[in-house]
Amino acid sequence: MRTPPEAFLIFREELKKIQKQKSQLQEQYQHEVDELTDEISFLKEQISSQRTMMQMAVDHAKRLESELKTIKKTLSTPKPE
Repeated sequence: MRTPPEAFLIFREELKKIQKQKSQLQEQYQHEVDELTDEISFLKEQISSQRTMMQMAVDHAKRLESELKTIKKTLSTPKPE
């Protein structure tokens, strides 16, 4: 059995190194994508909560405005004696 040429052996070792590096980069990339996906999900939840709180604040302000108008109307109406 013949021994493969030295260039082929060097090429094969380099190919193994590159494949290993590619695998590591893919794992690192996937990890970063997963982290970003988690962070985006968290931020979406935060935005949704803030939107809900703002809507509640606007609704409360409208209700107070309505009550204030009612009170002003009641106070401006002369009472029958």
